[in-house]
Amino acid sequence: MTTRPPIPDPFDPLLDIPPLGASAYAPLADRLQRLFDTRSDILFVQAEALLALEAAAASLARPGLVAVNVVTSPYGGYFGAWLRRGGASVTDVVAEPGQPAEAAAVAAAIAGLENVDLVAIVHAEAANGALNPLDEVAALARAAGALLVVDAVASAGGHPLDIDAVGIDLCVLGPQKALGGPTGLSMVAVSRRAFAAMAAASRPAPSLLSLLDIKEAWLDRGRGALPGTPPPLEFRALEAALDRLEAEGLAARIARHQKAARASRAGLRALGITPWIVDDARASALVTAAPVPEGITADDLIAAAARFGVALGRGFGTIEDRLVRFDHTGIRAAFPPVLGNVVAYGAALQALGRDADIGAAAAAVTAVWQED
Repeated sequence: MTTRPPIPDPFDPLLDIPPLGASAYAPLADRLQRLFDTRSDILFVQAEALLALEAAAASLARPGLVAVNVVTSPYGGYFGAWLRRGGASVTDVVAEPGQPAEAAAVAAAIAGLENVDLVAIVHAEAANGALNPLDEVAALARAAGALLVVDAVASAGGHPLDIDAVGIDLCVLGPQKALGGPTGLSMVAVSRRAFAAMAAASRPAPSLLSLLDIKEAWLDRGRGALPGTPPPLEFRALEAALDRLEAEGLAARIARHQKAARASRAGLRALGITPWIVDDARASALVTAAPVPEGITADDLIAAAARFGVALGRGFGTIEDRLVRFDHTGIRAAFPPVLGNVVAYGAALQALGRDADIGAAAAAVTAVWQED
């Protein structure tokens, strides 16, 4: 007897989603403007944030453009490569592997050039746990009369980010990190000055990498026509993430991430381990990086922690074998995941024959979480 396949459910919440209309699209941009208290226009890029970063570079790059590009992970390296592809002259300021940038090095790079049109920097790194000196670099960009481009994909929602007060001309935002949203779309806050610079560039149009195309297809038409076909699942997920964020409050969300970082770092030190980023003020609130001790590999640590049900992340780029990352981003910026990360790392060290005071580490994490 032939078995009939089951009759499909007439409604599937993942498939039968009503299309997103212009009446729902524009309010999402307005909510993001209010959330970050910015006068910059919000554009949606219907792809993950890495493509939005490439679009920012492609939209601004032109022959003759002089850029200073801060590199603290492979992402900064990608951005410089994209600028060069568009004909720009790029001076990379490369930090020590896995460490934050030095504002003095950025100042020296700017001082060594006759003029600078653009300065680019990542705010907070999820790749290695570094927090870059955004305010200091922004002041240097302003003094040079340069556009400031900021990758805030990871930092938005985990660190204070005042786009207008800092003077950010183009800010790439990703909902999938501290904002707790989907991965398949991203947002870009663009100032009038940045749009003017794009108009002066030889844009890659028509192209999904042209932010000016999105502006003309949407903003310049009074936001009444949709630019392309927005994926309804991703935009509904963003809508739900903003609902959750507004209910918690942006300040509370940031405070929760900051507490997760303090607790993780306190737990590491109680284990007898110095965090990878030594200075607390220069460490990201998205992830905490812990060193891989000599004689042990990152794979050893990750596998040992996995036996306790905890997934430690590898480093990214040149330091992938030198550190492991504790993820405390989004919903993981909470006591159970933070405690689990620290205890599992300590237990992994013990399993590999190293000393680690797990009891003291658990007490240190708990003490920070009990702070007002």
